[in-house]
Amino acid sequence: MTRAGWALGGVGLGAGLMYWADPRSGGGRRAHVREKARHMLYGAADALEVVARDMEHRARGLYFKLQGRLQEEQVDDVTLEARVRSALGRVCSHPGAIRVACRHGQVELEGTILASEVKRVLARVRSVRGVREIDDDLEPHTQAGNHPDLQGGVSRPGERPELLQHHWSPTARFLASLGGLGMIGYGLSRRGVLRPALAGAGLLLGLRSLTNLDLKHLTGVGAGRMALSFQKDITVNAPVNEVFAFWQAMHNFPRFMSHVEDVWMSQDGRSHWRVRGPAGIIFEWEAITTRIEPGRLLSWRSVEGAMVENEGTIRFEDAGRGRTRLDIRLSYNPPAGIIGHAFAKLLGADPKKQMDDDLLRLKSLLELGKATGHEHVKRDELVPGRGVEAWVY
Repeated sequence: MTRAGWALGGVGLGAGLMYWADPRSGGGRRAHVREKARHMLYGAADALEVVARDMEHRARGLYFKLQGRLQEEQVDDVTLEARVRSALGRVCSHPGAIRVACRHGQVELEGTILASEVKRVLARVRSVRGVREIDDDLEPHTQAGNHPDLQGGVSRPGERPELLQHHWSPTARFLASLGGLGMIGYGLSRRGVLRPALAGAGLLLGLRSLTNLDLKHLTGVGAGRMALSFQKDITVNAPVNEVFAFWQAMHNFPRFMSHVEDVWMSQDGRSHWRVRGPAGIIFEWEAITTRIEPGRLLSWRSVEGAMVENEGTIRFEDAGRGRTRLDIRLSYNPPAGIIGHAFAKLLGADPKKQMDDDLLRLKSLLELGKATGHEHVKRDELVPGRGVEAWVY
């Protein structure tokens, strides 16, 4: 290791010792770490139990599947037809267009089908237990055209390998995490370009198995505005028209949203957001109001190319006796996806916790007239029916 490496290591070690040995706050920090470690151990024990149970079930399923392959099975025509129809639903976009008839293990297929699906359908039906022979009377078409039986439908690619599916089973996640650790260890033992490539691939595989999220949502590339979603219900002791007017005037958001610095409204329904992110980094973007139903619903979304893609929908419901029930659904795509979200949590910026805290401040602001020691709002300042200018400063 070079002198610079030793120097950086020494600085890091010293900073760590100062952080944990601080006589004022070190005790609380160490206790917090111990609680987190204990919680992680309990979670790991539960996860291993789930993996063991999943492996047991898969082993039993594989045993009975092999047993069924080795032993000839006598299947009645009704059961065989049901199996074939179930198989068609996995690989055919229009299974209702195919007529199935079974007789002593011989399957007759008749009807219209897209030409691109013929081979896949025949292979899948041939693999059904109890099928001895296939009588292919299908009428393939390169395009749906004007054939009524081929209109609509959803493409069915069939059963994909475990690692290509959106959600992985506990067994697949466990084996993938072990593979990721192996790749990291092997990569760190190599030199040259293989070292960062293998270590990075192993880290990505480990994160994929731990979070059970596909790479699109994990990295944020191509995930759109729906990478992370939050939903919250809250009841406010204020009339629905007042609550709706307050939300519609988006420049009120900094009054109860701790991370929102400013929101500027324009006459064309656009709003400019300035938000403080992790480590004090400022993000700015523009949003448009997509739907307004006075007293019932308010929706907005960021414009294309925004630094932080996001959208939100709030439903307002009169809960009676001057109360309003809010159903709030927010989603956003943080920079670097879920990985960026995880680093943000490490830096103390947990969006879920921020949302809970912000809504509590909102409830206090509308019910008591203040959200903090210096924020005051009077209800007689509300001018009903004036939209974004309903709240006067």
